Amino acid sequence: MGELFDQLTFRALWTPELIVVLAVVAILYILLTRKWYVRFEGSEKPRLKHDVLFGLALLCLYMGWGSPLYSTGHMTITIHMFQMVSAYFFAVPLMIIALPKWFLSAAFEGFGNYARVVRNVMFHPIAGLFTFNALFSFYHIPVVFDFLMLRPGVHSVYEIAMFIAAWMMWWHMIAPLPKEQYLHDFKRIFYIFGNGILITPACALIIFSGYPLYDTYTDMQYWASVMAYCLPANAGVSSSMFGGIGFLGNLSAYSDQQLAGILMKVVQEIVYGTAIGMSFKQWLQRDSHQDSGEPTISDIPEHVKMGDR
Repeated sequence: MGELFDQLTFRALWTPELIVVLAVVAILYILLTRKWYVRFEGSEKPRLKHDVLFGLALLCLYMGWGSPLYSTGHMTITIHMFQMVSAYFFAVPLMIIALPKWFLSAAFEGFGNYARVVRNVMFHPIAGLFTFNALFSFYHIPVVFDFLMLRPGVHSVYEIAMFIAAWMMWWHMIAPLPKEQYLHDFKRIFYIFGNGILITPACALIIFSGYPLYDTYTDMQYWASVMAYCLPANAGVSSSMFGGIGFLGNLSAYSDQQLAGILMKVVQEIVYGTAIGMSFKQWLQRDSHQDSGEPTISDIPEHVKMGDR
């Protein structure tokens, strides 16, 4: 571990440009929820737990796209897979849950005013179901993976595309705006289950391929070219860092790859299982309100809702 900090630059270790971007996002969130919220209809200050969740979302995104994990993710695919889990399975849902509903509603409606067709396509459940899973699976095809790892700029564009696709997917899992949802109750649960099925082939390929798939982690010359982007100009790459550091450095390339696939599948099952449980709980709560005769938000006439605001 000490060798990692000795050889890599400050930029390679801590990704300061990402820190700046996330700091700007955090400042905008504070301004939105503490100052600008009065400009939105039906707005109110968020609870402390939402602030905490948004902070955790930014931290997860930092671990997924930067931090020392960015460099170590070039040495071991298990760390790289943990980065993907952090960015797309933790950061995105936490961000959707944390952002105020009045802001999401205004953004959703505002988007429609300028590009309604684009919005309707992007937020259609079929698009959300297939876009992220297709990008995720395509990413883990060996030739694609090695190509992207050797080209940081293209890799960053691909990561942003997956981030947008993850928003499209999680939007229907979390259903933050009940009035704007295509899916309700059983269909929503089936949708989450379908996402779990579609991501399975990529995980199975990584776990059961029978041999190491990626040159990035098996070919020292290829790995040295990838790591060159993390080192100072004209600096050499220590061969001792090839294959990982710490206990992961003691694993074979194939064992590391299998561990990465298992990590992704296990975390995905836990996160999706939690989403199914929350969806089922909301379904039961809605049914109990209807059985008791209590009005739900969908039963209230629109002109009454507007009048209350």
